[in-house]
Amino acid sequence: ASTGAASGFDLAQCAKACKVDPHDLLEFYRLFARTERVVTVYSQGVNQSTSGTDKVNSIINCHLLTGRIGKPGMGPFSFTGQPNAMGGREVGGLANMLAAHLELDNPRHRELVRTFWVSPAIAERPGLKAVELFEAIEAGRIKAVWIMGTNPVVSLPDGDQAKRALTRCELVVSSDIVENTDTNAFAHVLLPALGWGEKDGTVTNSERRISRQRAFLPAPGEARADWRIICEVAQRMGYAGFDFSAPHEIFDEHARLSAYRNDGNDTGNDHIKDHVPRVFNLGGLVGLGRERYDALQPIQWPVLAGNGAEQRGTARLFGDRRYAHANGKARFVATPPRAPVHAPDDEYPLTLNTGRVRDQWHTMTRTGKSEKLAGHVTEAFVDLHPQDALLCGVREGELARVSSRWGTMVARVQHGGGMSRGNAFVPIHWNDQVASDARIGAVVNPEVDPVSGEPEFKHTPVRVDRFDVAWHGFSLSRHAPELDGMTYWTRVHGAQFVRYELAGRKPLADHGNWAQALFGIDDPHADWLEYEDRTAGVYRAVHLVDERIESCIFVSARPESPLPSRTWLAGLFAKDRLDEEDRAGLLVGQPIGKGVDTGPTVCSCFGVGRNTICTAIREQGLKTAAEITACLKAGGNCGSCVPELKKLLVDTELERLSTV
Repeated sequence: ASTGAASGFDLAQCAKACKVDPHDLLEFYRLFARTERVVTVYSQGVNQSTSGTDKVNSIINCHLLTGRIGKPGMGPFSFTGQPNAMGGREVGGLANMLAAHLELDNPRHRELVRTFWVSPAIAERPGLKAVELFEAIEAGRIKAVWIMGTNPVVSLPDGDQAKRALTRCELVVSSDIVENTDTNAFAHVLLPALGWGEKDGTVTNSERRISRQRAFLPAPGEARADWRIICEVAQRMGYAGFDFSAPHEIFDEHARLSAYRNDGNDTGNDHIKDHVPRVFNLGGLVGLGRERYDALQPIQWPVLAGNGAEQRGTARLFGDRRYAHANGKARFVATPPRAPVHAPDDEYPLTLNTGRVRDQWHTMTRTGKSEKLAGHVTEAFVDLHPQDALLCGVREGELARVSSRWGTMVARVQHGGGMSRGNAFVPIHWNDQVASDARIGAVVNPEVDPVSGEPEFKHTPVRVDRFDVAWHGFSLSRHAPELDGMTYWTRVHGAQFVRYELAGRKPLADHGNWAQALFGIDDPHADWLEYEDRTAGVYRAVHLVDERIESCIFVSARPESPLPSRTWLAGLFAKDRLDEEDRAGLLVGQPIGKGVDTGPTVCSCFGVGRNTICTAIREQGLKTAAEITACLKAGGNCGSCVPELKKLLVDTELERLSTV
C-alpha cells in the first residue's frame, strides 16, 4: 500500500519537490541501498508539518522494507524537541493517550485503565490537542484551563489567537517556576512549581532508558512538585486515589499499570483472563520501595517480571522480527505525498521556517537570564538570501517587519545562515518580556497534522518589509531604563548590567534631556559625559557615579552608520572604578591604549569573542577548530560553537585572500 501510494511520484518529480538535483537524489538512494548500517536521524524539520506523521511513517517504511530495524546501527532515530518527551508519553501526557502507553480511543484500553484505577467512569473520546484546545477556549466551549510549565502565548502558532483565548477564559491557572511570562500575564491563579534541579522522579530518553532524577537543590519558598500540587487539588475536589506521599509510590503505580493484564505478567491479577499485550511493561520494577527506587540505575524498558531481585531491561526491540501487533508482524502505512496547506503567493512570496538558536531554549524564560547564553545572539533576526533581501528592500543590520495573514513581528535582517532563495528563518525564542514585538508565533499559521496535531511551524507564507525608524541605538545600564513610547526595544541580560537595543520612529529633538529621562537622572550635578553631532545625527552619553560607569547610550540617525561594539563597554560594568584610559574611550565606545575589544561572544562556555578568535587565526596561523580550542579553549567544553569556529576559519582565510 505504501509503495502503491507513491507509485505516481517518480524520481524527477521527487527531486523537483525536494529541490535537489535528480542525480544527487539517485546517488542517495544507491548509497542507502548498499550501506548495511543506516540510522535515519530526524527532528522537528520532519515532525513540525501538516504531513509530519506521514513523513515519519515514510522513514519507518524505508527501514522496514530493507530490514534495517531492530539491529545495531540501524533504524529510525527521532531527536525529540524535549528532553523527557518519551517519559511524558509514557504517563499519558497527550490528549489522545492514557497512562502507560494505552490509547484513549481503544475500548479495551479504556476498560483496562478504568478497572485498574477502580474508577466509576473514564473519558470515552480523546481530548483536544493544543491548537484545538485554544480554539475551543476562545469559542467559550472550555471555561477553565490549567497550564503547566509551558508558555503557549509565545510557543503556539497564531499566537495572538492564544492571547484572545486566555483573555476570554473564565479561569486560567498556571504552574510555573517563572512569574513573569507572556502566558502568566493572563493567569488568575499562579502556582509556584519546582524546576529541573529541584525535582525528584524519573525521566526517559529516546532509547527508552529510564533514569532517576534526584533533586540537588532545595524547594524554594512555597514551590511544590507538580505531582503534589495535582494531588492536593484532586483531594480538595473530593477525588480518591491521590494520597501519594512520595515519588516512589507514584512510580510503583505506574509500573503496576504497565504490567496489568499485560501478556500474563499482570502482577497478581491472575483471575483476569482478558489480557491486553503491549510492549511497554515495567513489571520487573513493581514493588521497589523507597530505598531500591532511590538506588535505581538507568534501565531500558520493557523490564519484565520474573528476573529475580536484579532488574534487567531490554536493550533492543524488534531484533526477533516480532512487532507490536497481535500477529507479530509489522505494518506498512501508505503515505501519499501532500503539500503544505498554504503556498507562497504574490502577496506573501517567502516561506517562513522557524526554529532554535544555539544558546536559547524554547521561550527563553530561563536561558534568557544567563548572561553567558544571552551574549551570543542578542536579538530576534530574520535570515534571508541576499537577493531576497534586495527584492524586499531591506539591508543586513536593519530592522524589518515579517508579516503573514495571521500576524506580524519585527526582527533584525541578516544573511549569515546560508538561506536558499524564497526562504526566511526566524528563531522562536523572543517574547514580550524581552522585546517589543518579536513573537514569531504570532506570524506562524495554525494548520496542524491531522493525526499528531503538530503545527506547521516550518512553512508559513510571509512577506518581509522595511521597518522604517528615525534613529537606532543601544543602552547599557545597571538599572532598566524607562521605555514608555519606545518603538522598538530588545533586552539582553548581562553581568551587572542590562543592555537594550533601541529604535524610534520620531526624531529626537533634545538628545540630552531624553537620555537623562530614559535613565531617571534628575541631578543637575550628575557626572554626565556626552557628545553630539547634530549634522550626522550622532549622540553618545555616559553617566558615572563615583568613577564607576552607571549607564551609557549611543544613538545614530543613520541606519548605515555603525555603532560601537557593545562588548568592551559591557566589560566596564565589572569595574569598581574606571581609570584614565577607560574614561578616554567611553564616548568613542572602544578601548584606547591597553584595552582590547574581544568582539561578540562566540564561545559562551569560556567567554571567547569573535575578535579574539580571528586575531589568533591570523597571527598564529590556526587552521582547524581543534587548534583554536588548544589556543583559546573555545569549543573545548560543550562543543556547540565548533561550527561557528569553522566558519570563522573560512571567513578569515577569504579575508586574507582578498587582500593578497
